[in-house]
Amino acid sequence: MVLDRHASFANETSSRNSEVIHAGIYYPHDSLKTRLCIRGKRLLYDLCERHNIPHRRMGKWIVAVDSSQEEYLHKMKERADSLGVPVEFLSGEKARQTEPNVNAKTVLVSPTTGIIDSHTYMQVLENKITEQGGDLIYRTAVTAISPASSPTSGYIVQTPDATIHTRTLVNSAGLAADRIAAMLLPPHMLSHLRIKPCKGRYYSLRQRSSKPPVSRLIYPVPEANLQGLGVHCTLDMAGKVKFGPDTVYTDRVDDYSIEEDPELLDRFHRAIVKYMPGTRKEDLYPDYAGVRPKLSGPGEPFRDFVIEIPEGFPNFVNLVGIESPGLTASPAIAELVNKTVGYQ
Repeated sequence: MVLDRHASFANETSSRNSEVIHAGIYYPHDSLKTRLCIRGKRLLYDLCERHNIPHRRMGKWIVAVDSSQEEYLHKMKERADSLGVPVEFLSGEKARQTEPNVNAKTVLVSPTTGIIDSHTYMQVLENKITEQGGDLIYRTAVTAISPASSPTSGYIVQTPDATIHTRTLVNSAGLAADRIAAMLLPPHMLSHLRIKPCKGRYYSLRQRSSKPPVSRLIYPVPEANLQGLGVHCTLDMAGKVKFGPDTVYTDRVDDYSIEEDPELLDRFHRAIVKYMPGTRKEDLYPDYAGVRPKLSGPGEPFRDFVIEIPEGFPNFVNLVGIESPGLTASPAIAELVNKTVGYQ
């Protein structure tokens, strides 16, 4: 049984992102983000093929626009090689021949990166749940959780309309995962689970021809501490060109507003023209925003996914801080959860 407080699936982070299938080369070697992204990428491409989910393995360029950024690409190449993830260098001259609208001194090519129609992917997952006899209960918020009569007999989940007894409980509530955990766990077990909501806004490009200005994903060298991968250029399955997201910490988990803002437009345009100098400011328009469930706050070091069964709470699985590359990692996260609770 799946409970969701919204009227349908994918109303939050799952549908408000770049829809990229990541290769798994950005994060520390021994992190869950790396391991589950690499495994999830393989599982996700296979799932797309088997269920006719629209996707495209179009590849990604990570671009160094000057020599000061090249060292980062060389370190990324070393990390990718050690992980067995294919990448290769491309000279600035060859890059200009291939993508004349991109400015790059050096490019690190990630050929296994792609894009996916995330809505169709989640529709397939919903169908698989119902086909296997599972229930999806929408418009149902969890209001309280308590242990059942003994530590091994499961949990009592309260909703406005029902009381549910379950042997296994998985907290995969995204932006609300820390609040769900706090319904059950004592305060001293919550400090590492506090989510710092981080808004990311996207601009899209008014295209002046039917052909997009680039034919693959274009990423700048990422921000320090991996708090964001920079304002990058992505395409969706229809060929629409999008730029984003930026990184803005917020107190609200439901702030999806994005308005006409000349200063914000200027910041986006300055970031974009570093690697796509022909982009015209007047061709950019505010499109949508998402909120990431980050565990690291502004200026704080890298934080990994939290996937745990807290001590003393058997068969209660916390999935907290599932931000990027969560979409790519999702089938591998499900696989890990199944193994954790003994279903595999």
